[in-house]
Amino acid sequence: MVLARTEVTKSVRGNAARLGLMAGPVVFFAVFFAYPVVAIVGRGLEIDGVWQFGRIGEVLSRPDILRVLWFTTWQALASTALTLLIALPGAYVFARFDFPAKRLLRAVVTVPFVLPTVVVGTAFLALLGRGGLLDELWGVRLDTTVWAILLAHVFFNYAVVVRTVGGLWSQLDPRQEEAARVLGAGRFAAWRRVTLPALGPSVAAAALMVFLFTFTSFGVVQILGGPTFSTVEVEIYRQTAQLLDLSTAAVLTLVQFAAVGAVLAVHAWTVRRRETTLKLVDPAQTARRPRGAGQWALLGGVLATILLLILAPLGVLVERSLDGPGGYGFEYYRALTALDASGGTFLVPPIDAVWNSLRYALVATAIALAVGGLAAAALTRKAGRLLRGFDALLMLPLGVSAVTVGFGFLITLDKPPLDLRASWILVPLAQALVGVPFVVRMMLPVLRAVDGRLREAAAVLGASPLRVWREVDLPLVRRALLIAAGFAFAISLGEFGATVFIARPDNPTLPVAVARLLGRPGELNYGQAMALSTILMVVCAVALLVLERIRPDRSSGEF
Repeated sequence: MVLARTEVTKSVRGNAARLGLMAGPVVFFAVFFAYPVVAIVGRGLEIDGVWQFGRIGEVLSRPDILRVLWFTTWQALASTALTLLIALPGAYVFARFDFPAKRLLRAVVTVPFVLPTVVVGTAFLALLGRGGLLDELWGVRLDTTVWAILLAHVFFNYAVVVRTVGGLWSQLDPRQEEAARVLGAGRFAAWRRVTLPALGPSVAAAALMVFLFTFTSFGVVQILGGPTFSTVEVEIYRQTAQLLDLSTAAVLTLVQFAAVGAVLAVHAWTVRRRETTLKLVDPAQTARRPRGAGQWALLGGVLATILLLILAPLGVLVERSLDGPGGYGFEYYRALTALDASGGTFLVPPIDAVWNSLRYALVATAIALAVGGLAAAALTRKAGRLLRGFDALLMLPLGVSAVTVGFGFLITLDKPPLDLRASWILVPLAQALVGVPFVVRMMLPVLRAVDGRLREAAAVLGASPLRVWREVDLPLVRRALLIAAGFAFAISLGEFGATVFIARPDNPTLPVAVARLLGRPGELNYGQAMALSTILMVVCAVALLVLERIRPDRSSGEF
């Protein structure tokens, strides 16, 4: 009887602690995500106080909308499969091999993830379009085909797979696979039976993120797809900003929301089926120099992929930023410091966007770590359906139209006590919405891999839940926390969809400044856009390189 009461008391305390940890994330998402989205959808479907639910069937029966929905779905599936196919070998190489400039390359492959989509679309046009590299060498153009969109999506999401899967792969004990081979299993059979199941949740998380980003793709499809291809996100923008048809945009937002919710529910079920306690080790113990011709060939293939897929488009940005009217030089960079150089595009010199972006990104990262860390800690242990469902709901900002979120901020956060229209904090809040899901997805697989007996032992010795987290979980997941911080910072630097609607003219961010410069005619404006894009690329690369150099203290048992 006493034992039963003790177990009930422990269960009640555990549930209360989890609910307490979830309170902050719930309030944050309710105020800054659910409220703005519901408000903007309501304006589209509510006319004269009456909800027009019949518009849903009318919109979804239109042939043009059906074509958009079909293209959005199949291109997202194709992009996800292609990204996994190309990036998984890279995840293995970065996890298991030790080679020169490894940290630098890891930072370089993450840079595309933060670049504004309008810049990447322009860079790929220079490579794949009329007069591009393929056109000049072989007379081949891909800008009128879906292949340009798929390749650009791989360019964006390569780092998602490399960091998400490679981060866990580098911490798996290779001796487990070696033991299977000693018992008679072949190399592939040992990998399939031992390593692949352990990587399952991480691969699923990476595939989910890639699918969400490609399903909601906006800038890449708008530039490379032209009038031929359109995703739901592009169509929402067109219906809202160009046709002023809020009802059609609201229906498409609901469809996108429902589709993403269904995918997340399936993913949450899959992760729960694969949850296991893994034996994790210091990544420094698993990385070694390649051995044999096969491993050297694999390393060479991954490096060639990075050169062609990542460095070539980035090289185009640098080359165009230096190619001024008088030849190669820093003319476009010098023009960024002058107020009148942008032709009235900004109220401040364009170079001010650099400081604005860094300031906003740091604040957004702090918010994302606080909210995402609390959510990941609460979701570590198995709980009821409510908390398991919230695991999937945390990912919804990645699948909801950024256009909807941006407009929602404008129409909801304009009255006391949440009148934030004139506050600079509005931009970091919008950026943090996208950063929180990354923090959760980066930290959760590692947190769930921590042996629960360590927490139980600390609790038996009298440690409070907060102290258990501080003394047990935090030292073990510090590396994952640093990776999550790097991703949140990178995402904040390049966030464009919602920021473009709420960034003030006197405080533009780098992506907004680039988009405004590209939207104005003239060689000087275009050159400045390339210069700002190059600065954004360099800032991100330096920040990520610094992150790569941070190594855990091995004496503390960290990874």
